[in-house]
Amino acid sequence: MHDDRSLVEGRLRRVLDERLRPTVHPETVPLEVTVWHAPGEPVPVAEGLAAEGGPVRPGERWGAPWGTSWFRVRGTVPGQWAGRTVEALLDLGFDGGTPGFQCEGLVYRPDGTPVKGLHPQNQWVRIGAPVRGGEEVRLRIEAASNPVVLGFPPFRPTPLGDPETAGREPQYTLGRMELAVFDETVWQLVLDLEVLGELMAELPVDSARRWDVLRAVERALDAVDLQDVGGTAERARARLRGVLAAPASPSAHRISAVGHAHIDSAWLWPLRETVRKVARTAANMTALIEDEPEFVFAMSQAQQWAWVKEHRPEVWARVKEAVAGGRFVPAGGMWVESDTNMPGSEAMARQFVHGKRFFLDEFGIENDEVWLPDTFGFAAGLPQIIGAAGAKYLLTQKISWSRTNTFPHHTFHWEGIDGTRIFTHFPPVDTYNCALRGAELAHAARTFREKGRARHSLAPTGFGDGGGGTTREMVARAARLRDLEGSPTVRWETPAAFFARAEAEYPEPPVWVGELYLELHRATFTSQAGTKRGNRRGEHLLREAELWAATAAVRAGSAYPYEELDRLWKTVLLHQFHDILPGSSIAWVHREARQTYARVARELDDIVGRAQRALAGEGERELVFNAAPHRRHGVPAGGAGPARPQLPARPLPRDEGGFVLDNGLLRVEIDARGLVVSAYDIEAGRETVTPGRAANLLQLHPDFPNMWDAWDVDEFYRNTVTDLTDADEVTAGGDGRSVRVVRSFGASRVTQVLSLAPRERRLVLDTEVDWHETEKFLKLAFPLDLRAERYASETQFGHVFRPTHANTSWDAAKFEACNHRFVHLAEPGWGVALVNDSTYGHDVTRTVRTGPGAGTTTTVRVSLLRAPRFPDPETDQGVHRFRHALVPGADIGDAVREGWWLNLPERRLTGAREVAPLVTVDEDAVVVTAVKLADDGSGDVVVRFHEAHGGRARATLAAGFPFAGVTVTDLLERPLPDVPAPAVDGERITVGLRPFQLMTLRLRRA
Repeated sequence: MHDDRSLVEGRLRRVLDERLRPTVHPETVPLEVTVWHAPGEPVPVAEGLAAEGGPVRPGERWGAPWGTSWFRVRGTVPGQWAGRTVEALLDLGFDGGTPGFQCEGLVYRPDGTPVKGLHPQNQWVRIGAPVRGGEEVRLRIEAASNPVVLGFPPFRPTPLGDPETAGREPQYTLGRMELAVFDETVWQLVLDLEVLGELMAELPVDSARRWDVLRAVERALDAVDLQDVGGTAERARARLRGVLAAPASPSAHRISAVGHAHIDSAWLWPLRETVRKVARTAANMTALIEDEPEFVFAMSQAQQWAWVKEHRPEVWARVKEAVAGGRFVPAGGMWVESDTNMPGSEAMARQFVHGKRFFLDEFGIENDEVWLPDTFGFAAGLPQIIGAAGAKYLLTQKISWSRTNTFPHHTFHWEGIDGTRIFTHFPPVDTYNCALRGAELAHAARTFREKGRARHSLAPTGFGDGGGGTTREMVARAARLRDLEGSPTVRWETPAAFFARAEAEYPEPPVWVGELYLELHRATFTSQAGTKRGNRRGEHLLREAELWAATAAVRAGSAYPYEELDRLWKTVLLHQFHDILPGSSIAWVHREARQTYARVARELDDIVGRAQRALAGEGERELVFNAAPHRRHGVPAGGAGPARPQLPARPLPRDEGGFVLDNGLLRVEIDARGLVVSAYDIEAGRETVTPGRAANLLQLHPDFPNMWDAWDVDEFYRNTVTDLTDADEVTAGGDGRSVRVVRSFGASRVTQVLSLAPRERRLVLDTEVDWHETEKFLKLAFPLDLRAERYASETQFGHVFRPTHANTSWDAAKFEACNHRFVHLAEPGWGVALVNDSTYGHDVTRTVRTGPGAGTTTTVRVSLLRAPRFPDPETDQGVHRFRHALVPGADIGDAVREGWWLNLPERRLTGAREVAPLVTVDEDAVVVTAVKLADDGSGDVVVRFHEAHGGRARATLAAGFPFAGVTVTDLLERPLPDVPAPAVDGERITVGLRPFQLMTLRLRRA
C-alpha cells in the first residue's frame, strides 16, 4: 500500500507539471511587440500610452533597475479559433516566484482603460469567451523593472536599493508574448487534481478518506490520454466528482477566506512604486470580482486608497463600483498599517482619525475592525485607542513569528493599560499571504488553539507584501473547499462578517493583558536613527503647530491652517508605516524620508512662527513659549511668559581629574575619562550611580544576526562588548557651563556635552556621533544603584511595566524593548528617570554585588545606532544627534514631565504681550496631548488628555475663552452616546479619570 501511494503521488506531480498545466493553453500565435523606455521617473499614463517605441522580441533584455517601459502588443485572433476562449499570455520576464518582488505590469486598452495587473502568477489577459475569430488585439503594458532586492541567498548587501547606486544594466529577459486558446476544462482538471492531491497529503496515512481520494486520482489519471489531454479532460474530471462532492464533517474547522493583498507602503521599493503596485492590484481584484460572484476582497490603508483616487482615476472608478456592490471592502480604518510600538500617543490616535474619516467620507463606511497582519508587535496602549476610535476588533498574524514562546491563543480579548478590551483574532493559518493550499488549511485546523470552544478562523487570501492579490486559481480552490470531506470548510467573507460570527460563537474568550510583544525584529527600535528622529520631531512639531495655531485663531483671529495641518499629519503618518519607521526599507526610502522630514519641520516651524507672532505682537520684550503640558520656569503650559535667566551649573575641576557639576540639588562627578562616576541627589542624600561603576558609558557590540539584518538583534550580541572609555579630550565646554567629551573608535567619533540644568535634578547629555561602523551596535549605559524588579516604559497614553529579571522565558525574550520619552525605575520613595528626545530601543538588566558595598545594580542601556547592511548597505552612516537626561530622585510624574520638557524645548521671541493658555489643568497627572480646532471647520476647540501616572485623578480644566457647551467625543470628534457631559461651572470643567484613561472634549465656542 505504501508503494501505491508513492507511485500515485509521483505520477500526479509529473502529469500535472509536464502534461496538464502546459495544455491549459494548447494553441498559440505570437504577438507583435514594441517598447518605449521612459527616461527617469514614471511618466503620466497618457504620455506612456502615446509614446512610440521600437520593436522587441522575446529573449531580448529590457529594464534598467527602477525603470519604466511601455510595451505595445498587437495581433489578430486566428479565424479557426472562433467559438473558443482566447487569452493573451504576457510574460515580462517573470521568474515564476513570488509576485511583487520583481518586474510588474499594468495592462491598458489603447483608450487608457485599465484591464488588469501582471505578475509571475497572473500573466494572462482575457480577449474573448468566446471569440468570433479575426478580432484585432491592441494592448499597452506599463511595465516596472523593479530589481530583485531580496535575492537568493537573501540578506546580502546590494546596491539595487537606490537608483543612485543601482546602475543601468537591463535586468529582465522578455518572455512569451502570445495569443492562446484557453482550455477551461483542462484548467478545471488541474485545480481538481491539485486540491485533491494536497488534501491527500494532509489526511492520516491510514484513513479511508485518503485511500478514497488516492484511488479516485488514480482513476482520473488513467482516464487522461496524454496525447489528447483536451479531448479526455472531461472524462478524467468525471472520475473525481464523487470524492469532490463528499461533504465535510459537521465538526470541521471553518475558515473565512478574505481576498487580500497586504501591500507594504514602502519596503524593498519606494513610496512612488507602491502607488503603482496598489493600482495594479486594485485593477486585478476588480476584474476578478466581475468574474467571480462569491469572491470578496478587502484592502486596508486609507493612504493606498487615496493614492488610487489621486493617481489612477480610471482604476478608482472601478473600485468605487465594486465597493458599492459590497465586494471590495475597506478594511482596518487606519491611514497606513503602521508600526504601533514607536508612534506617539497623538500620532497613533490620528492613524485612526484620518483612516476612518477617509472611508466615511468616500463611502459612508465605518470600520469596526483594525487590520494589522504584519506589524512587529503591539503596544499596550493600543486597545484604548482602538476603542476610542469606535472600533472593537483587531486582526494580526505577525505574533506567530515569535521565536521563543508560542502565543497561547488564536481568538482572545486583548486588555490594554486602561482596562479596555478588544476582541482579537490571530489566524492559525499563520500567513497573511494564504493561497488556500491544503497544507495551509490543515495547519490552521491542526493548530487552532480554541478547539472545543470555537471553530472559526480567518485566512487572508492572496499574494501580498509586494502586491498582486488573489488569483483565479485561489478562487477555484475555494469553490472546491467550500464543503469537502477531510478539509476545513472555506467561504468568502468580509472581515466584519467574520468578526461578528466569531464573537457570537465565542462570547467569553480568554484575556491577554499588556503588550503583544513580538519575540523577533527587536532591532527595529533602533535601525535608521535618522528616520526615527524625524518622526519624533515631526510628532512634537505637529502638537506645537496645532496648539499655537488654535490659540492664535481664538485669541488673535488668525486663520487656522486646516489644509496644511491635514496634509502634514498624513505625511508623518505615512512614514510610520511598519517598514519605514522601523528602519527596514531600502536606502531610497530612508533617503527620501530624511528629506521629507526636513521639509515637514520647515513647514511646521513656519506655522508655529506665524501663530506665535500673531499672539505676541511686535515688541522688544523677550518671551518664552511653553508648548509642553506642564508649567515650567514660571511659564504656564500652552502659554507664553517673560523669559528668565537659565544658567546651567559651571564645571569645577575634580581632584582626581575631570569635572564636577553642582547646582545645589544634584552633584555630578565626571572623571578624566569623561564618564559619570557620581550623580548625587543632595536633598535625598542618595547616590545614583553604582559605586565603582560609571554611567554615560558607550558600549560597542558586534551585530550580525542570523537573518533579517535591519530587523533583528539576536541575544548573543551581548557575548562580546567593548567599553569605550578612552577619551580624546575632556574639557570645559566653550560656553563655560558644560563639560565636553570627545572619543574616537574605529572609523567613528563621538562628541558629548554634559550640562546640569539650573534648579533641576536633571543631567542633560547631548551626544553627536559621526558613525562609520559596519555591523556594530552602539549602546549608552547607566548602571544605577537601585534594586527594582520592574520598570516603567512610556507608551501611548501611559506607561507599561516590564520586569528587570528573566524569571520566565517570556521575561527573558524581552531583552530589547521599546519606550517613548522615558524609562523609570524606583525603589519605594526614590527613583530615577532616563528621558530621551529621539531613541526608542533599550535594555534593562540587574546584577548583584557581593562583599563590601553589596547591593543590586540595575543597568539601563539606551540603543543609539546600528549598522546592518541589508536592505540598506549604508544604514545610518554619517552624523547623528541625540539628547538624553538622567533625572535622579524622580517619581513617575517627574518622568512624564521631564520627557515632555526634553521633547518640547522652549521657544523664545520678542513681542509685546504674554499669552494666556486656551486651556489649563490643575492636576499634573492629567496630561493634555492635543489642543486644536475641530476638524469640521466649526471653530470648536478640541482638547484631548489622559491620566498619565497610573492612578485615579480628578481635575479641573479651565477654558481661557467663553464656550457654550462641552461634549465628550470619540477620536473623530463625534459625540459619544450615553456618555454624560462633564460638570461645568462657568468656564471650568471638572472630570474624573481612571488610570490611564483617555478623554476628548469638544468645547463649542460661544
